[in-house]
Amino acid sequence: MGTAIGDILLKEEIELEFLGERLVGVDSFNILYQFLSSIRGRDGTPLMDSKGRVTSHLTGLLYRTTNLLVKGIKPVFVFDGKPHELKAKTREKRQAIRTAAEKKFKEAKDAGLEAEAKKYAMQSTRLTGEMIEGAKELIGYMGLPVVQAPSEGEAQVATMVAKGDLYGCISQDFDALLFGTTLLFRNITVSGKRKAPGRNFYYDVKPEKIDLQKNLNKLGITREKLIWMGILVGTDFNKKFPKVGAKTALKLVQKHDSFEEIIKSTGHDPGFDYREIEKLFMEPESTSDYSLEFKPPNREKLIEFMVERHDFSRERVESTLDKLTAKAEETGTQSRLGQWG
Repeated sequence: MGTAIGDILLKEEIELEFLGERLVGVDSFNILYQFLSSIRGRDGTPLMDSKGRVTSHLTGLLYRTTNLLVKGIKPVFVFDGKPHELKAKTREKRQAIRTAAEKKFKEAKDAGLEAEAKKYAMQSTRLTGEMIEGAKELIGYMGLPVVQAPSEGEAQVATMVAKGDLYGCISQDFDALLFGTTLLFRNITVSGKRKAPGRNFYYDVKPEKIDLQKNLNKLGITREKLIWMGILVGTDFNKKFPKVGAKTALKLVQKHDSFEEIIKSTGHDPGFDYREIEKLFMEPESTSDYSLEFKPPNREKLIEFMVERHDFSRERVESTLDKLTAKAEETGTQSRLGQWG
C-alpha cells in the first residue's frame, strides 16, 4: 500500500513520549489493516469471537490505543470515504492478491505448515464494512474523536495538519507526505519485536518521525517533485514507470523541471494524465465538518461491546479501563479529560 519512496527518506527515531499531549491524526484504515494482519494465531487464523466474527482489529484498537493514551498522546481517528475512481485498478489488483492468498493459506493450514499459513494469512487480510463500523463504535466508547473523510483519510489528515488542528499523521504509508502532511509518524502502534518475513529471527521496530520539509531540503526538491517521484514509482492511483525505483526517480526529478521532460527522458508513455494525479495530491479533498472533542470513556458501553458482545476477557478489559480512568484522574477530573482537544 502507498508509494515506495521510503528508502531515500530521512527518518528520526523517537520515543512515544515525544507525542505526549499532541493531537495526531490516525490513518485509520492503515492502522486497522496492521492489526488485522499482525494480531493472529500461530497458524495465521485471526482472533474471533464465539460467533465467528473477526476481532483482531478490536484487540489492537483497545489495548494499543490505551497504551498511547496512557502516554498522553491524543489520537484522532480519520476514516477513508469513497475511493477515488483512479484507485479502481489498484483495488482490483489487491482483491486478486487477497483471493489467491486465501487459497494458499487454507492449503498451508491443512498441511500443518504454520509459518507458510501465517504468511499467506497476512496477505489475505480484508477490512469489511462491518469491521469499520465496529471500530468506529469502539473508538466512540473510548471517548475519542472520529473524523469521516470524503475520500482519502491521509488527504483529510494533511488538511487538518495544515490548518493547525493536528500535529501530524500516524500511518505506515508515505503517501501522507505527498498529500502535504508536514510530520509523519510510523511504527507508533506496531513498535516492538517483529519477525522478519520468511526468516527465523526478530528485529526491533522503533517509532520514527519523518519531517517533510527536512526531507525536501535534504533531497533538494519541492513537494511537487516529491509527488512526481511518487508517480514514477507508483501510487494507489497509477502504475509505476518500468525499471524506476526511488533512487532513479530522485535523479530524474532533480535533473528535470517538468514531468513532460521526464516522460521524454524515460521513453515511457504512462497511459494516464499525470496532471490529474498531481492535482489530487497538491489539492487534497477534505471536509471541515468534524469535532475534536475528547470525552471520558464510557465504561458500561465498553464492557458491553467488548465482553458481552465480542467475548473479550472481562478482567483484561476492566484492567484496561482502570488505566484509562487513572489517566483521567491525573488530569484532575474526568470532566477535564474532555478538554484534551
